[in-house]
Amino acid sequence: MKRTIKLLAFTAALAVFAVPTIAQKQECTEDNKNAWYKTYYDNRRGSEEQQKTAYDAANTYIESCPDDPNDAQLKPMKKFVAAYKVMLEQRKAAEDFKKAVDSKNYAEQMRSGKLLLGAEPDNVDVNVILGIAGLGDSNLQNESVQYAKKAMSLLASGKSSKVYTNDQASAYLNWTVGKSKLASAPADALTDLLKAAKIESEVKKDPQLYLDLVAAYESGPREKLSNDYTASLKPDKTETDQSKLILLNLNGVIDNQIDAEARAAALTTDAGKKKGIVTDLTSLYKYRNKTATDANVTELVARVLSKPIPDLPTPVTSLPTPAPSSTPATSGGSNGASTNPSTNAGKPAGNNPTTTSNPGPAKTGTATQSSTAKPVSSPTPKKPR
Repeated sequence: MKRTIKLLAFTAALAVFAVPTIAQKQECTEDNKNAWYKTYYDNRRGSEEQQKTAYDAANTYIESCPDDPNDAQLKPMKKFVAAYKVMLEQRKAAEDFKKAVDSKNYAEQMRSGKLLLGAEPDNVDVNVILGIAGLGDSNLQNESVQYAKKAMSLLASGKSSKVYTNDQASAYLNWTVGKSKLASAPADALTDLLKAAKIESEVKKDPQLYLDLVAAYESGPREKLSNDYTASLKPDKTETDQSKLILLNLNGVIDNQIDAEARAAALTTDAGKKKGIVTDLTSLYKYRNKTATDANVTELVARVLSKPIPDLPTPVTSLPTPAPSSTPATSGGSNGASTNPSTNAGKPAGNNPTTTSNPGPAKTGTATQSSTAKPVSSPTPKKPR
């Protein structure tokens, strides 16, 4: 969406004022004072050009004459000049803000946008744009999330954005809030990221959103449950009822992680980036589905966008009751792992709990913010590292 066209209306009201002339100090005679004041008074409520004339006359009066507290004409002129200067600052800030939006200069958007909000703190469009700026420049993320929350509050109160549809704005703003939590509270980030992904907007077509979801699942619930799983094993590293229960929950998280990574792969158009995402996806998918082939992964990527985005897994609080059987069970589970406790059933296949606290294929590190994620334009995803 070309926000700049819609921003023209936002800046037009300020931009029409002509730049005032610099006041030249003149002789402060009674005749001059009366003439300056009359010029100011006659023009102060007129057109833009008349108000400029009023400002020049009032400013000349102020610069030329002493600051006399008994001068009844001086006080209203000082008030008018101060208000006019604020208007000029706002006009300059609006022009700078528009240029920054045009050029995707997110740091300048933040600087000039703050000036605009100083005069109009509840401006929805400025709050929305600043609330999204952190997606384009991760250095602005901490500031951006504060404006994102303010913008979301304004939208919830019934106000509307002109630079985006309300759904688009809400999706981007939830993404900002979720992304800001990736490093410090990844489990909490999931709620916000899923909200962004489930809103019908252009945002759900951005592969970076799903890579952020992958990172949140990986370093949030998956890491915690993996550590809990290892801690719940017996000293000889065999299963307990607790470890089996934890594993059921862990596998649900990994399945959601697989879904998110498949969506990222499906939406990525850059061949090199897509290959890296599919490589990670294949490793994780084959961990959960022991007989899976590369063709199965290709099929998953091809059909994943036709399926609804899964909610957070519902916690499993008890082990399923085993069906009566005359012989011990030897197989089960979608990931092909054994379910017989005597043969380490329920352990993440392909991983030795004695050597890792993170069941499943290990990632290469922690997630990082993408420096290329843009609130507009074509997606440029980056794998979590």
